[in-house]
Amino acid sequence: MHTTPDSQDTSPVSDFERSMKELESLVSRLESGDMTLEQSLDAYARGVALYNRCKAALDEAELRVRQLSDPARPEQSSEFTSGSDD
Repeated sequence: MHTTPDSQDTSPVSDFERSMKELESLVSRLESGDMTLEQSLDAYARGVALYNRCKAALDEAELRVRQLSDPARPEQSSEFTSGSDD
């Protein structure tokens, strides 16, 4: 059976990994300064969309961890902290 990119594993983790790789590539291209203004704007817009996908995947992963920690009351679990003083 032939698989297309859309039919590959679409779990939040694999989607996160693919999105991060593409986002890192976009950042490198933007930092190189070799893109036109229009290309830079398009890349920036794509980067924002990828960032949002990554954040959604991380939010879903956090919820799954909470559900595993206390399946009866995941909403009562304590908030995760990053450990940094941002």
